[in-house]
Amino acid sequence: MRKVIAAFKISADGNYAGPEGYPDWVNGWPDDYGSWLTTQIDACVLGGRMYPMYEQYWTRVEAPPDEIHPQTGRAPTAADVEWSGFAAKTPHYVVSSTLKSVTWPNTRILADLDAVAAMKREQGKGIYLVGGSAIVGAAIDADLVDELRLIVYPLIVGEGKALFSSSARRAMGLRKFEQLTDGRLSLVYEVGR
Repeated sequence: MRKVIAAFKISADGNYAGPEGYPDWVNGWPDDYGSWLTTQIDACVLGGRMYPMYEQYWTRVEAPPDEIHPQTGRAPTAADVEWSGFAAKTPHYVVSSTLKSVTWPNTRILADLDAVAAMKREQGKGIYLVGGSAIVGAAIDADLVDELRLIVYPLIVGEGKALFSSSARRAMGLRKFEQLTDGRLSLVYEVGR
């Protein structure tokens, strides 16, 4: 059985995005996650609301990778460029009941989380549950998420988007803890059933 891994970069007060709708405190998306992003997974799942921004962002990073990205105002990091190449060739699945088409290569639409449950029973590496928070919360509630990886930034955002505003109460077990530079923490939790 494949492992479903969700990962987020959050503020110390539990927000995954600020009032503008994105985490302006993050300098590089795949930075700090380590090699698991490209060595431990072979599929990515995301929600229909997140997909358009995700596709646009990573397509722009891939070509041309050394230019200032219009969404961030800075050049992509080396890890961003590596992820964009990996993501372009890795199967992506968008869970949506309203999205009718996708334009990114290797991307398919799934009708619901039952399709993710079926994927989990197949042979293969881990499945990266990219987000957003609504699909991650629903997947946790459906007992599909095995591991939650968080990078916690030493920042109180205040007004923002809470990561788990809709999930049911769930116990987790801390499996790994690492202090990163600039006061950030890497936390890996096993999600209880």
